[in-house]
Amino acid sequence: MNLSDVRSQFPHINENKVYFNHASNGPVSNRVKERLFEYIEERNHKMILNFEKSLNASQNAKNKLSEMFSTSPDRIAWADNVSNAISGIVQGIKWHSGDRIILNDLEFPSNVYPFLNLKPLGVKIDFVKSQNGIVNADDYEKLISPKTKLIAVSLVQFLTGYRIDIKKLGDICRQKEILFFVDGIQGGGVVNVDVEESNIDLFTGGSHKWFMGLQGASYFVISKKLQDLVHQKNVGWTSVVDPWNLLDYNLTLREDAERYQNGTLNMIGITAFDESLNLFKEFGMNNVESHVLSNTKYFIDKLNEAGLKPLLNNVSAGNLAGIVTIETENSKRIFLNLEKKNISCSLREGMIRFSPHYYNTKEEIDLVVEELIIK
Repeated sequence: MNLSDVRSQFPHINENKVYFNHASNGPVSNRVKERLFEYIEERNHKMILNFEKSLNASQNAKNKLSEMFSTSPDRIAWADNVSNAISGIVQGIKWHSGDRIILNDLEFPSNVYPFLNLKPLGVKIDFVKSQNGIVNADDYEKLISPKTKLIAVSLVQFLTGYRIDIKKLGDICRQKEILFFVDGIQGGGVVNVDVEESNIDLFTGGSHKWFMGLQGASYFVISKKLQDLVHQKNVGWTSVVDPWNLLDYNLTLREDAERYQNGTLNMIGITAFDESLNLFKEFGMNNVESHVLSNTKYFIDKLNEAGLKPLLNNVSAGNLAGIVTIETENSKRIFLNLEKKNISCSLREGMIRFSPHYYNTKEEIDLVVEELIIK
């Protein structure tokens, strides 16, 4: 596919809408819409019991994700959201009073509350302090103590768009024998990720943002090392090795990540995800990343030329990943004005956050900057 082919999949473009809000909720493509219609038609009357077809969609989606994240499909499991994916795993780790976890002060709450919830067990939380929207791997290393058991970080910070060097941080965790969790919801479908090379024990994400699928269909990649450390708190009939031997009641858990899929899954969401991943596979993930980074850098440069200082300035391409945020007076009024002009973005913490994707164009960026100048 070329860029024109991809853009033809999104009718909002022809309605003079500029959608720069993929960090919140991505638009559904025509192909996903058609696949969903097909799914509903089947469940309505054509193939009411479409169980096998849904299982194939699930496996196909995992196969594509495994290629994207350089891992094995059997290391991937479905969840309803990132919060539950993280909570389910951390609650199964054996914690001791005095164990420490390192987070940072810019994290989305999904990557904070599951760890704060461990405080009654005596777990202590250390927070890296960000500087001008930047969270450095070196700052994590400075906080490591002999009691540090886990480090958790977002691949891309939801508010500022800063992308941390997960390979560097993963190497530190490997050397110090620390568990490494990465919330990848703002990086999956944006930049290339190698979970094994980066020594990531848990990588979580969702389908509804940059992957442009449906809400309620999330995923996680878990290392075998971490799985062996987790005493699984929640199990169900599909967690076991032989689920269809219904009256056997043999609680022998599966060896792969599907042990965490305890029962009925969000099959319509997974089916939509499977189709949305086809756009990324056919366009090529390297091309996706190249276009996203080119758009991000161009947007930052144009904002600087217009005297509108973005939060991230003078950072390398390796620390960018699609999100561009500005802090300005009257942010709410400007945000509402952009909405009236059919420009979609987000108002976050008193700042305006833009998140154009790979199919967006530099002409659209120019239009947005022009409206910001007029404001």
